[in-house]
Amino acid sequence: MAVIRSLARSCSAPGDVRGTRFVHDLDAAEYLDGAHGDEGALDGGWWPIPVQCGQIFAAYCGSSRCVTAQTHGRPNPLGTYAGAVSEVVQSPEVLFLLGELTTMVGREDPYPRYARLRQISPVVRAQDGALAVTGYADCASVVRDGRFAHMPPDNLLAFVGFPDWREHPALLHLFTSMITLNPPDHTRLRRLVSSAFTARRVQALRPAIERMVDGLLDQLSGDVDFVESFAFPLPVNVIGELLGIPVEDRGQFQSLVRDWAQVLEVISPEVVSRADPAAATIRDYLAGLVEERRRRPADDLVSALVQAQATDDRLSDEEVLSNAAFLFAAGFETTTNLLSNGLAALLAHPDQFKLLAENPALAGPAVEELLRFDSPVQISSRVATERVEIGGVAVEEGERVIAYLGAGNRDPERFADPDCLQLDRPDNSPLSFGGGIHYCLGAPLARLEAQIAFPALVRRFPALAAAGPGQRRNSLTLKGFSSLPIRTTG
Repeated sequence: MAVIRSLARSCSAPGDVRGTRFVHDLDAAEYLDGAHGDEGALDGGWWPIPVQCGQIFAAYCGSSRCVTAQTHGRPNPLGTYAGAVSEVVQSPEVLFLLGELTTMVGREDPYPRYARLRQISPVVRAQDGALAVTGYADCASVVRDGRFAHMPPDNLLAFVGFPDWREHPALLHLFTSMITLNPPDHTRLRRLVSSAFTARRVQALRPAIERMVDGLLDQLSGDVDFVESFAFPLPVNVIGELLGIPVEDRGQFQSLVRDWAQVLEVISPEVVSRADPAAATIRDYLAGLVEERRRRPADDLVSALVQAQATDDRLSDEEVLSNAAFLFAAGFETTTNLLSNGLAALLAHPDQFKLLAENPALAGPAVEELLRFDSPVQISSRVATERVEIGGVAVEEGERVIAYLGAGNRDPERFADPDCLQLDRPDNSPLSFGGGIHYCLGAPLARLEAQIAFPALVRRFPALAAAGPGQRRNSLTLKGFSSLPIRTTG
């Protein structure tokens, strides 16, 4: 039996095996025998999935050109494609490299794999049918071009088995927050939240951040876990201060947010069953805080959101809670990863560690370079709302595109010696905070925390060193450490 290599085979009648499309190169006869029926897995790896004609994916485009891939009753991970594009490469090597990025080996060091993918083609097709881009310009286009949007949650979540997603706190609070919405709802919410999350409010936190940094550094001594002792408590206290969460309540949220944030990586019954209780706990806590601020307003972001709701009745109670929860989670999750990734990079490059210790004025460009070198956010995905060209390839309406932001930040077409850490790198503009209408609202706060923390850390502990191997998080969307042992004295 010949191997089917093209994604362009036409469909015949619904359910006709002869009209099956295959996601990648495997002998069609093996599928007729059911030989690969158990190889699919939601956590990555190979997906040798036959696509039966007539299984229409109407999640976005509602067109018969969009088809799903299913394997013996199990859904594929959100895959959709709208016909073959001759310039797109989908080869065994491409699929192997993309598969490795779903494993701990690939997640610990994705950059050689990104580089090889970029060498193969600017645009490749993943095993689930999505297009993947790894170049800086193409990634920037995906996150900035208004013709790319998020897939509507009703359709997306029904497709992956959660038509009742509003009954699941983890999905409800994520998919009703700004991060996943499209205009006009996104525009309305972003405007209202931005009116509370102002540059003045962020800059007013500088003295408090400086005090927090000094206090945490005072407690570092001997062998410690940098994540537990500094990279987590600093941003959780900063965002807690901004939102108005009492100091004594802040420590409980690290494990809760980690459990909730797993739905950013994969949506499956197992993940949602862990994420739901965590999201519900966060929601219940913030609901109590919102009610408290309605009775007794304070100079904090939750009070500002409550006041914004009072002047604009289009901001519902659920939207206040979802966006407060999102701001809180994003406010320390991304910054914790920035701090831990950044310190690991500095420890691996002693010359740059010394450079920053001797030149604290480099704090601004140093943080941009640390964001570029090992981004805390590696992936962003969109769906084309109309036909658009990217990387010289025509992307059809309804096609999903994954922008590997971490790969774009290492693109030699944009950055000289991209694998070299250079804290004084000129013309540095990393993609780590996204772009366009979804550019990270908290980026100025994350930058401020890092610009204060890193110079203070390297000045206080000039002999700082690793005290053992760090433990990477089992995540690529949010890349960081769960543990980073350090020694404060030589």
